[in-house]
Amino acid sequence: MTDSSSGPASTIDARVVSMALVAFVIGSLYLRQIVHWQHAALFLVGGVLGLVLYHAAFGFTSAWRVLISDRRGAGVRGQMLMLAVACVLFFPVLGSGTPVFTDTVRGNVNPIGVSVAVGAFLFGLGMQLGGGCASGTLFTVGGGNSRMVVTLGGFIVGSVVGAAHAPWWQSLPELEAVSLVESFGPGVALVISLTAFGAIAGGTIIVERHRHGRRLPGPAPVRHGLARVMSGPWPLVAGAVGLAVANFATLALAGRPWGVTSGFALWGSKAAATIGFEPAAWTYWSSPARHASLVGNVFEDTTSVMNFGILLGALMASGLAGRFKPVWSLSGRSLGAAIGGGLLLGYGARLAYGCNIGAYFSGVASGSLHGWFWLVAAFAGSMVGTQLRPKFGMIVERTPCPTP
Repeated sequence: MTDSSSGPASTIDARVVSMALVAFVIGSLYLRQIVHWQHAALFLVGGVLGLVLYHAAFGFTSAWRVLISDRRGAGVRGQMLMLAVACVLFFPVLGSGTPVFTDTVRGNVNPIGVSVAVGAFLFGLGMQLGGGCASGTLFTVGGGNSRMVVTLGGFIVGSVVGAAHAPWWQSLPELEAVSLVESFGPGVALVISLTAFGAIAGGTIIVERHRHGRRLPGPAPVRHGLARVMSGPWPLVAGAVGLAVANFATLALAGRPWGVTSGFALWGSKAAATIGFEPAAWTYWSSPARHASLVGNVFEDTTSVMNFGILLGALMASGLAGRFKPVWSLSGRSLGAAIGGGLLLGYGARLAYGCNIGAYFSGVASGSLHGWFWLVAAFAGSMVGTQLRPKFGMIVERTPCPTP
């Protein structure tokens, strides 16, 4: 077998794969026993998400950065395909209001306001300094990236502080939540959304050709057949479709789309309660559902369970690829960027009603204008973050301009 990044690959790491499989079996049986079969199924859906994210190297952070710095748009085009498939699946269900395996179904539709603008901008900035987004942080940690453990720690702390401050930010001026599905019906909403996705994808091709003289081809596969399916790397198309289908499975099983960062706020707030803080007194945790999750078993929280699944799915994928080899090697500047980026990610996500998954992916897939506004503000933050990366010793990808 060959490695997706550097020639010949190590053989499959059977110990890592076996460990992940055992954890999936035990975890799903435990969740089936203490909660419900749907909870166990969502745990496994999280595992699929982690596997897809790792094998397809499907990133939001790097995709935005290379478009900003080098005008390469394949990653963003992959995101547009992901959103298009998700909208095709989501809109009919959301339009009819007919749940699949739950009593109710709802999309991630939230207001647009000052808190979203500030929070999404901070999140975009944190993406580039921290080196990952919400899903990216989870799957790289699961895959053995030691630096991202630091980012995840900062992410959790920032989420706690953001949870404490979010009610004030969200009391600032904002517009009513708008759903394209509710406003225009699923058919028209789908036409509007697909047109927007096509325009963005077409725009990336135009700037790519202007910068490089042509639309750049993707990397040639280094594995083929079953070896590629098992150990990756997968094409972006497979990642885009896989994530969209898994998000729809989440909607069907949980009655709402995929989210990530509320789990971080929960983990951090539970930890804060053990050292003397009183998060139960914060406005953020005052609603019955949130309060129940704060005082309850973390394994009863859907988002947390899916996050655990993502970690294990990425662990399994790294074992299948023979690439689970954690190494701790961080300069002082890189460490500072990981901590600061994580804090910005966590804080920004709570202000903006979500992250690149809950607000952007699931928001746009739900027909929410909030998701589109989040994209613009977070992309602006990523532009600033991309400029700051070299100051922390972090690369910004650029290829030489073609000579005339």
